[in-house]
Amino acid sequence: MATHLLVDGYNLVGSAGMAVPAGSGRLEAARETLLKNLAGYRQRKGHAITVVFDGWQGGLGAEHREFHSGVEVVYSKRGERADQVIQRLARLYGRECAVVSSDHEVVNAARAAGAFVIGAAEFRAKLQDRSSSLSTVAFKELDRGEHDVVKRSKDKGGESPQAAEVTT
Repeated sequence: MATHLLVDGYNLVGSAGMAVPAGSGRLEAARETLLKNLAGYRQRKGHAITVVFDGWQGGLGAEHREFHSGVEVVYSKRGERADQVIQRLARLYGRECAVVSSDHEVVNAARAAGAFVIGAAEFRAKLQDRSSSLSTVAFKELDRGEHDVVKRSKDKGGESPQAAEVTT
């Protein structure tokens, strides 16, 4: 299996048959639920995951990246579709990635780049399959919003044998 999953976020949300109106609180809730499920999948399977959402209509002038529970979230820049970002990333990672999308343009570009492709509906079934939770892999969280707090002893100029106790 590929080492890095590139997920077409709204395509995967739409595969559940949800007709979520843009700009509503339901869209935000659907996105948060997806991120939570992807974080659980990442823990079970150990794959790096990047999920891409459209930001092209109301997004920033530059691509925006953040982390949620170890899952990288990318919002395309204004004027660029998430599909274009996924295609660019698929070319970058090539055979080292799997692309999750049912969009024909994305699928064709990903295959041309050598990536493994899995349809949104098929991946949704895998995402919800919790029976494979036996192989949990521990990862250092990459969330920038949850900074580790380091407590250091002031003994000997701050260089104590207890050097750093990390709490989250």
